[in-house]
Amino acid sequence: MKFLKSNMEKQDHWQRIYADKRPTNLSWFKKHLQKSLELIDHARLKQEAQIIDVGCGTSTLVDDLLDRGFTNLTILDLSANALYSTKERLGEKADLIT
Repeated sequence: MKFLKSNMEKQDHWQRIYADKRPTNLSWFKKHLQKSLELIDHARLKQEAQIIDVGCGTSTLVDDLLDRGFTNLTILDLSANALYSTKERLGEKADLIT
């Protein structure tokens, strides 16, 4: 049960972070994840390649990948607030991701 409580505490922690702060005010915020984009470019993936951003938070990686024409994108995070924020930012483009 301690493991479950610990995971729930972690989820609550991240829920609070993304409820209380704007993404641009987080110390780890980057407008573009250049290194990740370089690695994806280096892999020469097809635009329909399946890409999942695990622990995405409110990362803009999905925005940049959509802009590059990728069509099979998934984002995953413990925080529903972070996912909601990302979907709000993407607007209609949010329908293009899982």
